[in-house]
Amino acid sequence: MIARLRSLTTQWTFLVPVLAIVLLVLTWGRGLPGPLVALVTLVLAGSVLAAVHHAEVVAHRVGEPFGSLVLAIAVTIIEVALIVTLMVDGGDKSATLARDTVFAAVVITCNGIVGLSLLVASLRHGTAVFNPEGTGAALATVATLATLSLVLPTFTTSKPGPEFSTVQLTFAALSSLILYGLFVTTQTVRHRDYFLPISRQGDVIMGDDHAGPPSARTAWISLGLLGLALIGVVGLAKGVSPTIESGVEAAGLHQAVVGVIIALLVLLPETIAAVRAARRDRVQTSLNLALGSAMASIGLTIPAVALASVWLSGPLVLGLGATHMLLLALTVVVSSLTVVPGRATPLQGGVHLVLFAAYLELAINP
Repeated sequence: MIARLRSLTTQWTFLVPVLAIVLLVLTWGRGLPGPLVALVTLVLAGSVLAAVHHAEVVAHRVGEPFGSLVLAIAVTIIEVALIVTLMVDGGDKSATLARDTVFAAVVITCNGIVGLSLLVASLRHGTAVFNPEGTGAALATVATLATLSLVLPTFTTSKPGPEFSTVQLTFAALSSLILYGLFVTTQTVRHRDYFLPISRQGDVIMGDDHAGPPSARTAWISLGLLGLALIGVVGLAKGVSPTIESGVEAAGLHQAVVGVIIALLVLLPETIAAVRAARRDRVQTSLNLALGSAMASIGLTIPAVALASVWLSGPLVLGLGATHMLLLALTVVVSSLTVVPGRATPLQGGVHLVLFAAYLELAINP
């Protein structure tokens, strides 16, 4: 009976990504009636769960920190493609789309995912333990990228408004790529042990002992299905976004709520994977996923929109407003205090989640 249930689970995770792509092809660019919206939403949720399953298979095969890197980069590449597509279609209305999406990703990952992971791990195991050297390096990179790309444009004077000039935008794009490349090299080559999970005694855990790694063939198949599932998640989310926009307008909410909802859907696979790792007392894996996703979102999105701005008409607004800059500064300070000890209690998790809730509240009621 157990073997049969496992077989059904495997078949389900194989079929849903393919079904998502088929449904995406059939519904792309078309208005969706109510029953079809419900079906798309159901398949979207299934694609998220399937993406988590296949990401964990790949991560188990390649080991940490490569597994976390696979999911972070895969989600971000598709997120960048979605942003550029919407910018092409949106004209002047999409001038702040890249800024809003990147900032949403930073807050969701650094406060939502980190806070939830720390809370789950500390409630289940007493305290959440992680490596402060690797986590601190990741946080410093995220803070630098966010400041250079999202804060500086508010104070530059070469162009009116919170925009970069062409030279400044080129510098920000190149800096983002260089810093992200340096971090990936540090994480996967020179100081890989800084990003591996550690035990309660502070010893590095080189691999999980709960099961043997899958075969190379299984890992390659899961990697392909992970890509299909992520494309399905982003594409179907874009398909239901008009319905979400209508619901937001009907509720009298600010239009920025739409971007938050889409960002939450796109980052849901990483959130589930991070919480699962935290439940297994692999908090470093959770933090790799969270901070790696924030870093990849900035390090890949800014260069992509900088390149796209060559042929896109209209302004590219990257500078944050005063409220969001204050929230970003508070996030960096609180995250630094969380990382330094290398241990966290439910209090630290709760503080991050309150910051995340504050961001959501400001998006609804700016």
